[in-house]
Amino acid sequence: MAKYQRKPKGKTINPTFFVFCEGESEDAYVSFLKSHYRVPIEIISKIAGNRITHKYITNTLRSLPKDPKDKLLLLYDIDTPGMLEKLQGIKKAILLASNPCFELWYILHFVNQVAEITSHQCIEKFERIYKDYKKGSINGKLRDKLTENMEKAVANAKKLPLYRNPSTSIYLLINELDKV
Repeated sequence: MAKYQRKPKGKTINPTFFVFCEGESEDAYVSFLKSHYRVPIEIISKIAGNRITHKYITNTLRSLPKDPKDKLLLLYDIDTPGMLEKLQGIKKAILLASNPCFELWYILHFVNQVAEITSHQCIEKFERIYKDYKKGSINGKLRDKLTENMEKAVANAKKLPLYRNPSTSIYLLINELDKV
């Protein structure tokens, strides 16, 4: 008598988002997105700083399970000379670059920034817009504002020329999360 064998139901595996980022502000935002989207995905963020290379990424991901649907994302500021070229040299990665800095993404949730701006001015401007801002953390009120104005930020970011000052492509991460 043949033994009955169950057939798999064809479960789909959701992609894992491996996000390598520059600092604590970026890491805090990735954690916010992880809790905001509440979809069965895993977002692994790793603060790599300026030492990011293809070899560094390979060594970090070596022990983790992988799937062809997984996404590799690099969340970096590109205001330092040579950083954009370094990041573009890392193959199969989605570049989430901000020029001059990550806080530009926060500003775009509130206003459309089209004039050139330095990192220092960007942080000061966001601190004027949102008085309780502390670099590297997101409190409850800021979390609510970021959620409420996310579509506005995406629309504002898409209008900016890529990799110039000011610009950010963080909306690409939002697009990827929306697909899932």
